[in-house]
Amino acid sequence: MLRTALRSAVRPALRAQPVARPALLRTVVTKRYTPEHEWVSFDDSTGLGTVGITEYAQKALGDVVYVELPATGTQVAAGEEIGAVESVKAASDIFAPVSGQIKEVNPELEDQPDLLNKSAEADGWLVKVQLSNPGEFDGLLSGDAYAAHTAGESESS
Repeated sequence: MLRTALRSAVRPALRAQPVARPALLRTVVTKRYTPEHEWVSFDDSTGLGTVGITEYAQKALGDVVYVELPATGTQVAAGEEIGAVESVKAASDIFAPVSGQIKEVNPELEDQPDLLNKSAEADGWLVKVQLSNPGEFDGLLSGDAYAAHTAGESESS
């Protein structure tokens, strides 16, 4: 009986307390591609774009043995060379798909360049760029447009 009395006494007190609810924050992360086989995953809440090479590119390169990346803090322009990837088959330049400042480089690639082969579009990201012109991102290829582009390249090979 005492337990019932305590429960009913506590309930109104609990109901009267305001409930803290987290604010709903919407973060949209969108991925786009370049015809040169780089990808950018853009987070609209931070303005950061994560850049890497596509699965298509890493398959064409073969076993990656070395990755050269720019220094943190470097200002880059869209289309500018920002690094290189060397594989047992070839070497390929990496171009900035968007303009901005390099905020971070993937430290794992220095010791594990083959991470590009294992996870090119996830753990094998190259750099994070603070976009100076987010409109450039909108001009890149959608996933469907990139798939059509690579299908065309495969047919012409």
